[in-house]
Amino acid sequence: MRHRLLRVLFCLLLLACSREPVAFHATDLSGATFGRQLALPDHNGEPRTLNDFAGQAVIVFFGYTACPDICPTTLARFAAVMKALGPAAAKVQLLFVSLDPERDTAARLKAFVPWFEPSFLGLRGDPQQTAALLKEFRVFSARQELGGGLGYVLDHSTGAYVYDPAGRLRLYVKDDASVDDIVADLRLLLAGR
Repeated sequence: MRHRLLRVLFCLLLLACSREPVAFHATDLSGATFGRQLALPDHNGEPRTLNDFAGQAVIVFFGYTACPDICPTTLARFAAVMKALGPAAAKVQLLFVSLDPERDTAARLKAFVPWFEPSFLGLRGDPQQTAALLKEFRVFSARQELGGGLGYVLDHSTGAYVYDPAGRLRLYVKDDASVDDIVADLRLLLAGR
């Protein structure tokens, strides 16, 4: 009897080990110990946390509205992702977190972020909240002053973080990821993979 039980346990162990891992296109961050806290008001003045979007896949992208290239390109790519997802897009929420609380007012975020896709939300905090989030998410941002009265630009990390519907940080999507690859990864997460 004992040998039979050991054989059954061994077979179950082999089955568990032989299970094919999920192959994401993005960098798999499953089990990450950062990016666990996010609490900021959205562009409508509503306080938001990651828990507000339980049951949805959540994409978190850090940027700023005056960004000359990466931010609008990335938001346009995610808008194309939402379109490609069709009805499943209702189960995905993009959060654009401002790195520039000095210029990115709620009104400016409200005019900019939903322009790409009406469901997208812009989030902003004060400088201290922004600095804390940069640390929590391991995001790089550095202000570069420009001459001639042009103000400044922010050099910053360009990828996006993706949470599964259970609220776990799962993926890091690089800024050169294709729409098809992002859609495939989101479909896996929405299917519980």
